[in-house]
Amino acid sequence: MRRTRRHKVVRLSAGGASSARSDVLAGEEPMELRVDGRAWTVTMRTPGEDFDLALGFLVSEGVVWDAGHVTAISYGAGVNPDGTSSYNVVDVRLAPGVAPPDTSHERHVYVSSSCGICGTASIDAVTRVARVPVADDVRVPLGELLAMTERLRERQRLFADTGGVHAAGLFRLDDDGRAELLCLREDVGRHNAVDKVIGWALREHGLPLRRCVLQVSGRASFELVQKARMAGIAVLAAVSAPSAMSVELATEAGMTLVAFSRGDSANVYAGAERVLP
Repeated sequence: MRRTRRHKVVRLSAGGASSARSDVLAGEEPMELRVDGRAWTVTMRTPGEDFDLALGFLVSEGVVWDAGHVTAISYGAGVNPDGTSSYNVVDVRLAPGVAPPDTSHERHVYVSSSCGICGTASIDAVTRVARVPVADDVRVPLGELLAMTERLRERQRLFADTGGVHAAGLFRLDDDGRAELLCLREDVGRHNAVDKVIGWALREHGLPLRRCVLQVSGRASFELVQKARMAGIAVLAAVSAPSAMSVELATEAGMTLVAFSRGDSANVYAGAERVLP
């Protein structure tokens, strides 16, 4: 299990020159998530922080929302062709009384690294989001919000090595409006990076998250708004564009959705009252 791998490449230029070199690639491997021993879904991810990924995914799906809902989490018996452990199977054991995942939401195919909702049993399951209210009066100074993009970029070590991963960072605002970076995760899948952050937060701080901003390195898609909503995060900020459905969901949930947050400006598509000019 490796987060990066080296591969020989031939670099070509328009002027006709060529050179051989070694390039660093982001790791991408399948992870099978089991709940109480039963296989539920397979997702493509960058190895690392797998337990947080599993917990965050279960939060996003509405299966758990408290650390006490999980009694144990461990690697399963997945093996490589040479017989060594693959560390690509994670088994989560739920506490007594916690309902297992709804079979109507069961994933029948793998979740790709580009889509956090691919493989759901039906289109209806995608849009039937649990109605979790986001009630947080946090106020974010614009200067702090814009600085989060650069602070995230500066700490993306895996991106610096490979140029091929997304990042998600969880910032918490203090009483004076200053933002502290609590957790940063990188992954080939932007939804995986968010799930890893939420899983970490579930273990370390509990949910719902208050006075927090979730900053992501890519675009603001429906699935990222959904995941932030399930964790109780009131503000989601993205470097790139939002989708129409993400804006609709953020508005419905009473969230603040910021996009094109970079340089000296940002577009606020929902909940502008939380951003202080």
